[in-house]
This record gives sequence, C-alpha cells and structure tokens, in this order.
Amino acid sequence: MPGAQPPAAHRPVTAQVPAAAQVLAILRYLARQAGPVAAASIARDLDLPRSTTYHLLATLSDAGFVVHLPEERRYALGVSAYELGTGYTRQAPLQRLARVPLATLVDRVGQSAHLAVLHGREVIYVIEERAPGRPPLVTDVGVRLPAQLTASGRAMLAALPAAAVRALFPDAAAFVRRHDSGPRTYAELRRLLSATQRAGYASENGEVTPGFASVAAPVRDHAGHPVAAVAVTFPVAEGDPERLAPPVLRTAAEISRRVGGAP
Repeated sequence: MPGAQPPAAHRPVTAQVPAAAQVLAILRYLARQAGPVAAASIARDLDLPRSTTYHLLATLSDAGFVVHLPEERRYALGVSAYELGTGYTRQAPLQRLARVPLATLVDRVGQSAHLAVLHGREVIYVIEERAPGRPPLVTDVGVRLPAQLTASGRAMLAALPAAAVRALFPDAAAFVRRHDSGPRTYAELRRLLSATQRAGYASENGEVTPGFASVAAPVRDHAGHPVAAVAVTFPVAEGDPERLAPPVLRTAAEISRRVGGAP
C-alpha cells in the first residue's frame, strides 16, 4: 500500500537515530528471533553500518545484555536481558497501570470488570474490579480458564496472527469445554475470531457461567501484540453488549496508551 510503514520490528534504523535507539532496536530484534543471529544479519535487517553493529554488540556483551557464541559466530540475548524481564514480572507494572482505568470503567457501566493475560491456551485473571452489589464471579485473580471460551481470550486470540492461533489449537484435543458450549474445532474457532474482528470486540454468552455474558477488547503493546484484555461481565438479562462495548474499547485503548502500546 502506498505510504504504508513497515512493522516497527523490521523498520530500518537510520544513521541519524541516536545510539540509544540503535541499542534498543538490536535488543528488540534479538528478542523476536527463534535463535542466535549473525552480526551481518542484524546489520542488514536494521540497516546499520557493520562497524556500528559490532561496536554496539560489544558494548551490550560487556554489560551482559548480549552473549557472543564464538563457535556459531552468532549473538543471542544475555542474562541481563532476562533480569529485565523478571524485573517486569516482579514489579507488575501492567496491573499497576491498568487498575485505575479498570475501576473507572466499573464506575461508568455499573458492572464488574477484569483484566486477563494469555498463557498458552488459557487466560489468567490478574485484576478483578467488582461493582458494588454485584455477585462474585469465577474470574477471581489467579483463576485460569480456556481462552477460546472467554471474551478476554477471544479478544486476544483475534489479535494474533492466524498461524499463532493454529499453533495453540492444533487438534480437537486442544478444545477444553465448559457447559457443553464453545468451539469444538479450529475451523469453528476461526469463524468465531473472524466475527470478533468484524465486530471490533469479543463476546461470550453463558459459555463460562450460565446466565452471565461478557464483552472484551485487547490491550496492545508497541508492536500491536495483545498483552492483555479488558472485559466486563454482566447478567444476561441486564446488559447490552453493543452498549457496553464502546466503554470497554476506550478502556483497553487507554491501558494500551499507558503501557506504551498501540490503541
């Protein structure tokens, strides 16, 4: 498409970009690879001079963020990069950044809301904000549910590439069911996710808890990858998915902005 920009992961890093941005580009590039990479490939794919690439790799290696594999003549992420990731987990910034927007959503719609993350074929609930007077739900913090049955899971799965969804659900055995409902095959799941994409939000009705329904939208990172999902759950007789979807979408966009992502 004329004027379209390449994805951030593959966008060339020009000589005018400061060294700090070049370092970040290298780390992000290495994090997305399936295995160690040659310096020449890094220089080529990021459009960096070879001399600059080797200099930055040496600096990163000295600090432990990159490790050089001499026998393979390739580079991989080092222990310091792992420590950054575990630090993120310890500090729980996603939960901290999402809690106020989620509480505001609950005040606005008068229904309970939650934030979930995708872990394999399951969602894990990391925040629950219960509306006053509303009954407890199955979505307590730490609870895991089959992703394809929940609105939160469907919102995140619909935002993933088709190949990634196929890898998660390779056969019929992958489709755990509750209350004898939900998709049974990959083809059924693809149709459901396509409908989710067309609607702009995900939904489920009685597939997690009979009598309750949910609507959800994904929280996206800087590359557009779904890192979480915001959902509102409500008694079927009391809620209208089309009315609840806009505030859920706005909340997901606000949390995406807070985590430095794409709304």
